[in-house]
Amino acid sequence: MKHPKIPVARSIVALCEAKGIQHVVISPGSRNAPLTNGFVHHPNIETYSVVDERCAAFVAIGMAQQLQKPVAVVCTSGSALLNYYPAVAEAFYSDIPLVVISADRPIERIDIGDGQTIRQKNVFENHILYSANLHSELVLENEATEKKLQQKQFESQKHNEREINLALNKAIEEKGPVHINVPFYEPLYGTVEDVEVNPIQILPEIIERTYSRNQLQAYAELWNKAARKMVIIGVSPPNSVEQEFLDRLANDPSVIVFTETTSNVQQEKFFTRIDTIVGPIEKDENREQLFDNLQPEILLTFGGMIVSKKIKAFLRNYQPKQHWHVDPKKAYNTFFCLNKHFETSVNSFFSQFFPLINNSEGNYAQYWQEVRSRRKVKHEDYMGRIPYSDLKAMQLVCPAVPENTIVQLANSSTIRYAQLFNWKESLKIYCNRGTSGIDGSISTAVGAAMISEEPVLMITGDLSFFYDSNGLWNNYIPKNFRIIILNNHGGGIFRILPGEKNTETFDKYFETVHDLNAKPVCDLYGFEYASAKTSEEIEAALNHFFDTSEKPKVLEIFTPRKINDEVLLEYFSFVK
Repeated sequence: MKHPKIPVARSIVALCEAKGIQHVVISPGSRNAPLTNGFVHHPNIETYSVVDERCAAFVAIGMAQQLQKPVAVVCTSGSALLNYYPAVAEAFYSDIPLVVISADRPIERIDIGDGQTIRQKNVFENHILYSANLHSELVLENEATEKKLQQKQFESQKHNEREINLALNKAIEEKGPVHINVPFYEPLYGTVEDVEVNPIQILPEIIERTYSRNQLQAYAELWNKAARKMVIIGVSPPNSVEQEFLDRLANDPSVIVFTETTSNVQQEKFFTRIDTIVGPIEKDENREQLFDNLQPEILLTFGGMIVSKKIKAFLRNYQPKQHWHVDPKKAYNTFFCLNKHFETSVNSFFSQFFPLINNSEGNYAQYWQEVRSRRKVKHEDYMGRIPYSDLKAMQLVCPAVPENTIVQLANSSTIRYAQLFNWKESLKIYCNRGTSGIDGSISTAVGAAMISEEPVLMITGDLSFFYDSNGLWNNYIPKNFRIIILNNHGGGIFRILPGEKNTETFDKYFETVHDLNAKPVCDLYGFEYASAKTSEEIEAALNHFFDTSEKPKVLEIFTPRKINDEVLLEYFSFVK
């Protein structure tokens, strides 16, 4: 087996493998050659070549998202590293274990005019769990004999091994991004055969906090006294919460549970479409009374980011007396009323909390279940009336998605339209809600498809697709990968937001109107391409879109540019 000649590169590869990192996405370069040679020749590590560093990092996020384990990215020195930053920020806020390994110039070569050289030390400091800044390790032609030089080599090696361990452990323990920056002296490409690689190992420590009966008793008493409790579940991996706990919440008449497509939980009594409850109230003449009726005494949240702006606005104006968040790592004060952070897993919390509480009497859940039933009827009525639009297209796409598909949703309009529909229970639904940007959504879906045994469908808007189309530039995309593009010829979400519309400034700088289509991109990257411009054409295309094929496929659905905002905004007035 070949190893890089530079010892620190061997230590990085060995420790990554020892800590269970089996997938490494490499972007080409020269300064990172020792790392590339080390990972590529390791029999237990799968490597992938992705040229564009921004895409490469999001590909790794898609992999780590599916594996729930760290995935590493490797790049050369200079601006290559900065292209990882959008994905690093996403991993930071979405709790994705992304390991960034960057090659660098030795410290004495920084800021002297050498090419491809920037200040890489601590470059991600605001959005990283750990930054390991390693020492350069000289590789001499002959083994050092001077004791001082031997001691210096020994100390550098042990410092590096410890820092690598601490960085990798942090990614495992806290599920987030870490950065290992390693400066290399030339020569870079040398390899050695069958050298012993045995770096020191520091084991990660994953300790789950538990709460005693005494610690929970006061909160249990508050819960038992409250007649109105609301639970909101944010972004969550599938199967992360025990079903018995979800069922217990659903069957309490004093509890209503709001979920989103990205919550990935199933219970027939849960409110899966938050905006169809809150949005119509905003349009109602009795909105203050209705919001008073909805206002909870206790709000319990768990999971990651929440998509709905409407529920955020409601709870910031009609605050609960108590807001508790359950998460082993962090608790955001999203509604400006956070009282308690339970620093443990959801399953651990409920296993300790539920024995202390009772179902309360009341009609809180029943009242809003009846509202939900009326809204469902109005929803179906409205969907049967609307003209061809983004909303109509999403209505047609939703039931056509095959069972047991992994669905990746782009941000902006796509994720918001998706919230208005009930999706099949067997689907696993993801979206990069950490930073909620349009960058990297295609690449994330590609990474998920590369690693998953289940088929992956990406649903995206046109701007998100074109922005990240370089994510299709690799040789690993499976044949069953599918992309559906809702092309409304610009950033249609800006037509929904407040502000002056139909001006030259709006068209050019906000909506960014265009006449592009995805066919040239599909031709470039070897995708089958189909398009649709009417409801009938969408239905016909979807009939065969998910059939087995020799190439991955794209279906581009063209929708009108100017009526989508009217259709969506009228929705909330109609269903009230």
